[in-house]
Amino acid sequence: MLLDTALAVLLVAVSGFIFGGGPEGANGETTAVLFWCCAFVGCFAAAIAGFVPRARGWAWLGVLIAFIPRIVAAFFFVV
Repeated sequence: MLLDTALAVLLVAVSGFIFGGGPEGANGETTAVLFWCCAFVGCFAAAIAGFVPRARGWAWLGVLIAFIPRIVAAFFFVV
């Protein structure tokens, strides 16, 4: 949960420099801002969704689900 929150904070902090308008701005192209907002929500959704399998005794699956935002971010950085 802490790493997902840190990734979400990073998304908010650099959004203004990518979309213009200073820190924490979203004055860019509509599609880009939409995908950026989906990534922000996905950081928290993955952390919360990771608790469901963990509560049912499948801790490994919960950890895998919680790491999805970092795996996707690493993929985009490499590509």
